[in-house]
Amino acid sequence: MTAPGWEPGYGAPAGGTPAAPGAAPAPAPVPAAAAYSASVPGYGGTPAGYGVPAPGWEGEPGPDAPWASAAAGPDGPDAPREDPYAPAQAPQGTGTGDGDAYAAAPHGEGRTCVACRAGHVDPDGYCEHCGHAQPRERDHLEEELCSVAAVSDRGLRHHRNEDSFAVSATALPDGSAATVAIVCDGVSSASRPDEASAAAAGAANEALLEALPRGADPVEAMHGAILAAAAAVTALAPPAPGAQNAPACTLVGAVVSGGVLTIGWVGDSRAYWVPDDRAALARRLTEDDSWAAQMVAAGLMGEAEAYADVRAHAITGWLGADAYDLEPHTASFRPDHPGVVVVCTDGLWNYAESAREMAQVLPADAADRPLHSAQVLVGHALDGGGHDNITVAVVPFAGPAEPHAQTEAEPEAEPQARPRA
Repeated sequence: MTAPGWEPGYGAPAGGTPAAPGAAPAPAPVPAAAAYSASVPGYGGTPAGYGVPAPGWEGEPGPDAPWASAAAGPDGPDAPREDPYAPAQAPQGTGTGDGDAYAAAPHGEGRTCVACRAGHVDPDGYCEHCGHAQPRERDHLEEELCSVAAVSDRGLRHHRNEDSFAVSATALPDGSAATVAIVCDGVSSASRPDEASAAAAGAANEALLEALPRGADPVEAMHGAILAAAAAVTALAPPAPGAQNAPACTLVGAVVSGGVLTIGWVGDSRAYWVPDDRAALARRLTEDDSWAAQMVAAGLMGEAEAYADVRAHAITGWLGADAYDLEPHTASFRPDHPGVVVVCTDGLWNYAESAREMAQVLPADAADRPLHSAQVLVGHALDGGGHDNITVAVVPFAGPAEPHAQTEAEPEAEPQARPRA
């Protein structure tokens, strides 16, 4: 399939739609590491994360947070908020995989209620002053690693956050840096979707950090990472043969290395290319594994009509024990100018669907302030209604290592794509 917006002749992402239904074999599970240490000189050993809780749980949000003006209630900082979880941030040092109420040890010491900001939190996770239940750890997560950042938020309608992400960096054999961003969206209609997305993000990240320093081709490494993620999600399914409603999730990932942008995906999570020069054309780099995309590709419906249908978001590809035969989509691009890659779940792109809309929402200084930009994008989705969990990673791309000088009459070349062999 060709990623929408790319002109014919630039190549098509590898991989097609899933094959005829059939139970995929359950490969050996791939363990997900808890964290990684960046090995690129200059990273200072900053740990890579799977969406570690953002700092400042007990304080006010930073001035750059899109919801900063709503940090306190209408009557001041001591007044309860209508939705106490929304601007709150989780404590440092806790896990992200279980989706349960966070547990900072010891309970009740040093923890102040995020709603009234006066009472202490009891061992059961409730405020002793106002009685509010405290937010779960995964309700809002942020991670920044050098120049890549990601934010995940529960949204305003879901009772838990079923998205997960991982951002990391490593060194290639030649000493240059490789940056990784993985975003996963748990399938709500399946069992344990929050666990599925966490397992997939961790396994894919681990596989890439193992393959890239060995000199593996980024496209092949991404392909293997998606298979590793699928194995990790499959391992969550009950051992009984033919188990229904197995844990499932989608995945989209990006690797920036050596002047090449590599994308991989399964499902309807997306990647967008937004040039620093907003006069240049922004593009969507992925094509959804969804009912709507199939209708458009088959010429049976127009894009607007297909995505307005109630069946539009029914996915036709996913990771899980009950998935169709898995064929990961992969593609690599060589943009000849700097920009950023936006990797996100449908909780964001539902509010900025086209590449042009995404470029309009993304701050102009996204390459210099990726965390702030990810916060702004999440805030845009929350302002739009926040109907789903929202997760986005912003990955700056510096452009070619040795950019050639353009003459005034020389047109700017479009990013090139090559299919995986």
